[in-house]
Amino acid sequence: MMQSNPLALLPLVLFLALFVGSGLYFHAQSVEFAFYQVQAPVAILPAVVLAILLARGPLNQRIDTFVKGVGDSTIITMCLIYLLAGAFASVAKATGGVDATVSLGLSLIPAPLVLPGLFVITAFIATAMGTSMGTIAAVAPIAVGVADTTGLALPLCVGTVIGGAMFGDNLSIISDTTIAATRTQGCSMRDKFRMNLAIAAPAALLTLVWLFLQGESGTVPVNEDVALLPVLPYIAVLGLALAGINVMLVLFSGLLLAGLIGLLNGADYTLVNLSKDIYAGYSGMQEILLLSLLIGGLGALVASEGGLAFLSRCVDRLTRGLQQRGHERRAGELGISGAVALTNVCTANNTVAILISGQLARDVAERHKVDARRSASLLDIFSCVVQGLLPYGAQILLASSLAGLSPLALAGSIHYCLLLGLAALVAIILGRPRH
Repeated sequence: MMQSNPLALLPLVLFLALFVGSGLYFHAQSVEFAFYQVQAPVAILPAVVLAILLARGPLNQRIDTFVKGVGDSTIITMCLIYLLAGAFASVAKATGGVDATVSLGLSLIPAPLVLPGLFVITAFIATAMGTSMGTIAAVAPIAVGVADTTGLALPLCVGTVIGGAMFGDNLSIISDTTIAATRTQGCSMRDKFRMNLAIAAPAALLTLVWLFLQGESGTVPVNEDVALLPVLPYIAVLGLALAGINVMLVLFSGLLLAGLIGLLNGADYTLVNLSKDIYAGYSGMQEILLLSLLIGGLGALVASEGGLAFLSRCVDRLTRGLQQRGHERRAGELGISGAVALTNVCTANNTVAILISGQLARDVAERHKVDARRSASLLDIFSCVVQGLLPYGAQILLASSLAGLSPLALAGSIHYCLLLGLAALVAIILGRPRH
């Protein structure tokens, strides 16, 4: 077993101190776009240097560990999704898809139900697609249009989309997190889904009530002229997702269809315009792409030097202490939840967090007599809770890039993830559901 090393966590602490600390400082100075004064891909560079200096072994070996983390298949896949998501969002907006979809949605949903409707639609798409990233890429621009049209707060609308996306990511049977959680814990997807839904459903219902109350002030203008053709790319994305097609192929197909509609439907829209819009979408994803690559390398260095092993040992000690006080089941479940949550804070990737803490969670579950379905559900739930609230997590970074918002400002508007975490804690305390 890898030796634990608390000092290996220092680079992550340094990154958070520089990124969050500088943002808070400039915010206190009333500087506009406070969290963009020191960009996250720049704030992480000193942390990377520190991680390389703290690592053991020859310098070339340490750099090789960092490069392998940057080139991890999960990280590269995420980056490709970023590029396709940016291109799709850019072209769909330029060809009128966003405006048309907003108009269609607002014509079908009563004004007080705009936010709940946005949450339900996003949750449905995410469950069908099995990925929060692809869902956010498709729906976040629509949320921006809804905010502009209804007068509702932009962070609230975009936060609603992230919450719905995390709902689907947490429950979808084709989601990476579901696959990772069930495989590491040794239970079926169907059983995990049932256990998971019993915890997530109350949180979703409370979220819908909250969104209904928050959305009452919105005003929906009457627009009888709704163009349906530009909406087709979004319908195609949903249909392909329901068919179980790979998310990258889904986004690429949506991009091609949006471009084709623009070329056929707009007299002034040419291949040159399409090319520029695609590149503009790429450019809009530059920050999140760079940060994801660098976080992948930093996470690999932290893990290789025992930083994550230290967190695992701390969680293990905590569960043993609670067990001695007569709370065996609760100790195990809290330990599993804490392990994946802390790992997710360090890796900023919920699937990776589940894979890293999966074996520890299984050992804790066996020692504390926690049902495998329960441990798989808690792994998935708390990884999604943390991932959906991390200002430097992929979901918030993607949504903030598409909406032009500060990641930290957006993190405070994702009510579903907060309620999901609360519902899971209540379930642990009460021991429900049992089956």
